[in-house]
Amino acid sequence: MRFLLRWIGRLLLVVALLAVMLVAPVIYVETSCRGEGGDEDYASLLPSEHHRAESRTFMTYPEWHIVHAYDDYAKVISTGDPHEYGYLRSIGQFWSSLCQLSEKSSAHGGIDGSTKQMVYVIGSSFTLELMLKAAYEETIGRVATMLRGSLRAETDDLSAEQAAAYARFLQQIPWYKWGFREDAKALEALQGQGFRDRERKTALGLEYGAKAAYADVIAAAVAEVGADDLTLRMVVSGTDPIDLASYDDVQLVGRHSEGFVIETPRYRALTTLLSEMAADGIDFVEIAGNDDILFTAISAEAARSDALYSFARQGYGDYRHLIVVKVADLADRLRGMQEGGLELEHIHDY
Repeated sequence: MRFLLRWIGRLLLVVALLAVMLVAPVIYVETSCRGEGGDEDYASLLPSEHHRAESRTFMTYPEWHIVHAYDDYAKVISTGDPHEYGYLRSIGQFWSSLCQLSEKSSAHGGIDGSTKQMVYVIGSSFTLELMLKAAYEETIGRVATMLRGSLRAETDDLSAEQAAAYARFLQQIPWYKWGFREDAKALEALQGQGFRDRERKTALGLEYGAKAAYADVIAAAVAEVGADDLTLRMVVSGTDPIDLASYDDVQLVGRHSEGFVIETPRYRALTTLLSEMAADGIDFVEIAGNDDILFTAISAEAARSDALYSFARQGYGDYRHLIVVKVADLADRLRGMQEGGLELEHIHDY
């Protein structure tokens, strides 16, 4: 009985420490990352039903940080092993960037309660996932690679391919729609019989199974409340209806004294579209009722004076920069990317 009570006590201590580690970053952001409020003096051109909160351009980044983290992870394990990925570094970058974005959001209407809750939930889930993965890969996973030797196992290559495909999938589609169960079956179907293959099949099979079950819960919850809008409206200039008709998924919905009102897709498709439009000489007047927008770009420089936050990408040898500009200046910034030593990564809508 004493032995059992001792182990129960240790388990409760571990759970308590884990809870503290998950709550501490949230408390830090809430108490130490508050910026000064600003006056909302911008008069929108679009009617209110087509407005999205301007602070959302900042609060969409945390989800994308997780997308980028999966991409970095896939890059690392494409030639290396999972224990080579900096799990704790990625966690720290998530919360550090969120701190800067929270401060910036204060001058743009602040963060509404539901968005803040969502960001904290995904941040805590991301933190827990990477902590558990680090604990495993730095111990059992590392031992398995040592026993395997320098020659990669079949499951190493397949899991790297799955990670890369998953990272690409997340660019436009919610994570919970990914086929985790199919990935587990594909791993299990491999003929490799070495210790590393058996270890990967077991470890990743359990991981994929847990994610699939969680994905089912999230999908059911989304079905209850409904998914977010897949389109937004903006005002553009320097073009005409004939030119606008040449773009896929762009609908001309009206005219304004400042330009044309169009409806476009959101998410990754929007980044591609805005890049094409800017290259064709089109300028952006307003997007979703807002005049400020965030984008991320890649460069060889560790820091930039115009960046809100910068950090190194794992596996790539370069750096990601979070940059905020006026919507009216966005097209010029996109057209001048190459000269400025930048490569556009993603434009964060609202």
